Amino acid sequence: MARKFFVGGNWKCNGTVEQVKKIVTVLNEAEVPPEEVVDVVVSPPFVFLSLVKSLLRSDFQVAAQNCWARKGGAFTGEVSAEMLVNLGIPWVILGHSERRLLLGETNEFVGDKVAYALSQGLKVIACVGETLEQRESGSTMDIVAAQTKAIAGWISDWNNVVLAYEPVWAIGTGKVATPTQAQEVHTALRKLLHDNVSPEVAASTRIIYGGSVNGANCKELAAQPDVDGFLVGGASLKPEFVDIIKSATVKSSA
Repeated sequence: MARKFFVGGNWKCNGTVEQVKKIVTVLNEAEVPPEEVVDVVVSPPFVFLSLVKSLLRSDFQVAAQNCWARKGGAFTGEVSAEMLVNLGIPWVILGHSERRLLLGETNEFVGDKVAYALSQGLKVIACVGETLEQRESGSTMDIVAAQTKAIAGWISDWNNVVLAYEPVWAIGTGKVATPTQAQEVHTALRKLLHDNVSPEVAASTRIIYGGSVNGANCKELAAQPDVDGFLVGGASLKPEFVDIIKSATVKSSA
């Protein structure tokens, strides 16, 4: 079964109203492959979610960058899954390495977030990835497997989940995992799903790559058999994001 290509744009903590409008205009005017070929999801900061959703072309979707692990209440500064559903936001990014490292989110906490978001009807882009120290010590797959297993136990319908492998050492550094390195981890993640969930889930779940993806390297990465798309950071704020979306044709023409 062919897995539909998926391109996510994580805008992180960037943008003003005017900048956001310009980015959306570029996306709305872009000629990209049709929905049958690629899912495109952009993730602006919370304060711009409604604005982006109101302006963005109908064949692109919107994601939040995080949400709280349970129902709303006395949790100052948090945003609940129910709020996102109420706004009509279909996707949320959870477990991003910046939140794991800067805010101390543990595997268990990320698992709780994934479970609650899915229970409320959100679709999840679940992030895993190792640091440079972990890669150099040879523990990449131990780390990524532990992160994935903490999420997998809560998922009943994998059609609502995209797994994003983002090596921490490649995020925003300009360093990119080689296509071979990316394929190696994606293959191992697919085997993990095969052995721990089911062969069907392993075959159908989209595993995307993130970490300094840009217009110049996206086609070579997209050509890898187990790379099903990208979660793009800095380049998603630039016109080259359109080129990354177009790399979906590497798969569709294969």
